[in-house]
Amino acid sequence: MMNEPLSMSGKINAVLTNEHGDVIAEHDVSNLIMTVGKTWAASRLAGTASAVISHMAIGSGNTAPAVGQTTLVTETARVAITSGTASGNVLTIVATFGPGVGTGSINECGLFNAASAGTMVARSTNVVLTKGATDTLALTWTITLN
Repeated sequence: MMNEPLSMSGKINAVLTNEHGDVIAEHDVSNLIMTVGKTWAASRLAGTASAVISHMAIGSGNTAPAVGQTTLVTETARVAITSGTASGNVLTIVATFGPGVGTGSINECGLFNAASAGTMVARSTNVVLTKGATDTLALTWTITLN
Protein backbone atom coordinates (compact mmCIF):
# COMPACT_ATOMS: atom_id res chain seq x y z
CA MET A 1 0.00 0.00 0.00
CA MET A 2 1.31 3.44 -0.95
CA ASN A 3 1.19 6.24 1.54
CA GLU A 4 1.77 9.61 -0.07
CA PRO A 5 1.43 12.56 2.33
CA LEU A 6 -0.46 15.66 1.21
CA SER A 7 0.62 19.08 2.43
CA MET A 8 -0.48 22.66 1.81
CA SER A 9 1.84 25.65 1.56
CA GLY A 10 1.23 29.23 0.63
CA LYS A 11 2.84 32.46 -0.41
CA ILE A 12 1.67 36.01 -0.97
CA ASN A 13 2.71 38.65 -3.47
CA ALA A 14 1.73 42.10 -2.17
CA VAL A 15 2.00 45.13 -4.45
CA LEU A 16 1.28 48.61 -3.11
CA THR A 17 0.78 51.35 -5.70
CA ASN A 18 0.09 55.06 -5.37
CA GLU A 19 -2.69 57.02 -7.10
CA HIS A 20 -0.55 57.28 -10.25
CA GLY A 21 -0.03 53.52 -10.49
CA ASP A 22 3.61 53.70 -9.40
CA VAL A 23 4.77 50.74 -7.30
CA ILE A 24 5.63 51.95 -3.79
CA ALA A 25 6.41 48.54 -2.30
CA GLU A 26 6.35 44.90 -3.31
CA HIS A 27 6.74 41.87 -1.05
CA ASP A 28 6.84 38.14 -1.72
CA VAL A 29 6.27 36.39 1.59
CA SER A 30 5.25 33.06 3.07
CA ASN A 31 2.18 32.32 5.17
CA LEU A 32 0.98 29.74 7.66
CA ILE A 33 -1.89 27.39 6.86
CA MET A 34 -4.16 27.28 9.91
CA THR A 35 -5.43 24.08 11.52
CA VAL A 36 -9.00 25.16 10.70
CA GLY A 37 -7.80 25.82 7.15
CA LYS A 38 -6.59 22.24 6.81
CA THR A 39 -9.89 21.00 8.23
CA TRP A 40 -11.75 23.24 5.77
CA ALA A 41 -9.67 21.84 2.86
CA ALA A 42 -10.42 18.25 3.93
CA SER A 43 -14.14 19.00 4.14
CA ARG A 44 -14.03 20.58 0.64
CA LEU A 45 -12.38 17.41 -0.69
CA ALA A 46 -15.12 15.36 0.97
CA GLY A 47 -17.80 17.63 -0.50
CA THR A 48 -19.16 18.63 2.90
CA ALA A 49 -17.99 22.26 3.12
CA SER A 50 -20.17 24.69 1.20
CA ALA A 51 -18.23 27.94 1.56
CA VAL A 52 -15.34 28.47 -0.87
CA ILE A 53 -12.50 30.91 -0.25
CA SER A 54 -14.12 34.25 -1.00
CA HIS A 55 -12.40 37.05 0.94
CA MET A 56 -9.05 38.45 2.04
CA ALA A 57 -8.54 40.60 5.07
CA ILE A 58 -5.77 42.87 6.31
CA GLY A 59 -5.02 44.15 9.77
CA SER A 60 -2.60 45.92 12.05
CA GLY A 61 -1.95 43.08 14.52
CA ASN A 62 1.58 41.79 14.76
CA THR A 63 1.19 38.70 16.93
CA ALA A 64 3.14 35.87 15.30
CA PRO A 65 1.01 33.40 13.34
CA ALA A 66 0.16 30.13 15.11
CA VAL A 67 -1.73 27.20 13.59
CA GLY A 68 -4.53 27.43 16.17
CA GLN A 69 -5.56 31.01 15.31
CA THR A 70 -8.99 31.50 13.76
CA THR A 71 -9.08 35.28 13.20
CA LEU A 72 -6.72 38.14 12.48
CA VAL A 73 -5.55 39.86 15.65
CA THR A 74 -6.71 43.34 14.56
CA GLU A 75 -8.65 43.20 11.30
CA THR A 76 -9.03 46.59 9.61
CA ALA A 77 -10.54 45.68 6.22
CA ARG A 78 -11.94 42.67 4.33
CA VAL A 79 -12.70 42.51 0.61
CA ALA A 80 -14.13 39.95 -1.77
CA ILE A 81 -11.62 38.20 -3.98
CA THR A 82 -11.54 39.37 -7.59
CA SER A 83 -10.42 36.02 -9.00
CA GLY A 84 -9.69 32.49 -7.92
CA THR A 85 -8.22 29.94 -10.31
CA ALA A 86 -6.87 26.43 -9.96
CA SER A 87 -4.18 25.11 -12.26
CA GLY A 88 -2.70 21.71 -11.54
CA ASN A 89 -2.01 21.61 -7.81
CA VAL A 90 -1.92 25.41 -7.38
CA LEU A 91 -4.77 27.70 -6.31
CA THR A 92 -4.22 31.41 -7.09
CA ILE A 93 -6.46 33.97 -5.40
CA VAL A 94 -6.39 37.73 -6.03
CA ALA A 95 -7.95 40.63 -4.12
CA THR A 96 -7.54 44.40 -4.26
CA PHE A 97 -7.85 46.90 -1.42
CA GLY A 98 -8.60 50.15 -3.25
CA PRO A 99 -8.12 53.75 -2.16
CA GLY A 100 -9.61 54.41 1.27
CA VAL A 101 -9.91 50.68 2.11
CA GLY A 102 -7.61 49.40 4.86
CA THR A 103 -5.67 52.66 5.14
CA GLY A 104 -2.86 52.69 7.70
CA SER A 105 -0.42 50.17 9.11
CA ILE A 106 -0.69 46.67 7.64
CA ASN A 107 1.06 43.92 9.57
CA GLU A 108 -1.14 40.89 8.90
CA CYS A 109 -3.34 39.41 6.22
CA GLY A 110 -5.71 36.45 6.13
CA LEU A 111 -7.57 34.27 3.66
CA PHE A 112 -11.24 33.58 4.51
CA ASN A 113 -14.36 31.80 3.23
CA ALA A 114 -16.85 34.48 4.33
CA ALA A 115 -17.50 38.23 4.23
CA SER A 116 -17.33 38.27 8.04
CA ALA A 117 -16.16 35.65 10.54
CA GLY A 118 -15.85 32.38 8.57
CA THR A 119 -12.83 30.09 8.43
CA MET A 120 -9.37 31.65 8.27
CA VAL A 121 -7.55 29.27 5.93
CA ALA A 122 -4.17 31.04 6.10
CA ARG A 123 -2.48 34.00 7.82
CA SER A 124 0.74 35.95 7.44
CA THR A 125 2.45 38.73 9.36
CA ASN A 126 5.24 39.05 6.82
CA VAL A 127 3.54 41.76 4.72
CA VAL A 128 4.50 44.91 6.62
CA LEU A 129 3.70 48.25 5.00
CA THR A 130 1.75 51.47 5.37
CA LYS A 131 -1.14 52.06 2.98
CA GLY A 132 -2.00 55.70 2.32
CA ALA A 133 -5.56 56.88 1.71
CA THR A 134 -5.04 57.06 -2.08
CA ASP A 135 -2.95 53.86 -2.38
CA THR A 136 -4.08 50.50 -3.75
CA LEU A 137 -2.91 47.16 -2.36
CA ALA A 138 -3.13 44.10 -4.61
CA LEU A 139 -2.64 40.71 -2.93
CA THR A 140 -2.06 37.53 -4.91
CA TRP A 141 -2.22 34.49 -2.65
CA THR A 142 -0.97 31.15 -3.94
CA ILE A 143 -1.81 27.89 -2.17
CA THR A 144 0.05 24.80 -3.36
CA LEU A 145 -0.94 21.23 -2.57
CA ASN A 146 2.16 19.07 -2.44
